[in-house]
Amino acid sequence: MVEDQKLSWQAVRDQIRSDILNRTYGLGDKLPKDAEIAAQLGCARGTVQRAMQDLSDAGLIERRRKGGSHVRAQPIVRATLDIPVTRREIERRGQRYGYHLLGIVSEPTPQHVMKKFGLTDAVPSLHVQCVHSADDHPHSYEDRWVFTNTVPEIRDIDLSVVSANEWLVAHRPYSGFDISFYAISADAHLAQHLDVPRGASLLVIERRTWFDDKPITLVQSYNRPGYHLTASNPR
Repeated sequence: MVEDQKLSWQAVRDQIRSDILNRTYGLGDKLPKDAEIAAQLGCARGTVQRAMQDLSDAGLIERRRKGGSHVRAQPIVRATLDIPVTRREIERRGQRYGYHLLGIVSEPTPQHVMKKFGLTDAVPSLHVQCVHSADDHPHSYEDRWVFTNTVPEIRDIDLSVVSANEWLVAHRPYSGFDISFYAISADAHLAQHLDVPRGASLLVIERRTWFDDKPITLVQSYNRPGYHLTASNPR
């Protein structure tokens, strides 16, 4: 097993997946409890939960309430998406990354955002808007709400230096997320910040993340025409 006091959830996922593929855990076997894996690997239980959720989403294991986690008797092959760090996406293409914070406001979460999480009581949040760029040209416009009851420490982060996208991926494990894709026509505001004609077609990637039943963030990323998204099977 991997011995590292600062394991990422991806490293934990890869270790468990390796143990399944090399038949340490066979098809249909019950896996150790999350707390036992965390103790064995020397990492946080939340890190193991995030790793196990990813393996479940990929169709390799099955999570049962009060029944633990089992290796699927007939694993399902699915294309999977990790939440991307925009900076890494751009740098992998050999381009120079840039980031500009447009605004950050602490305010009660609006009803249309709360509705997406099934919330009824008002909760505080940070509203963050920024532009990511590649080689000094706009790449994507990000409109994000971060729930500060769930992630209070983000209020102490200088988001003019590091994006909420990158900080959350690195520091806030999540137990679930969903993602949707749709297209819109650029209004005057988006056209200005993305340097595209008004009415240009933009791909919107909308994502919600949460930990247990606590919402973490809702983000809408507006991407210029020509944006390329890749999904792959884990190996």
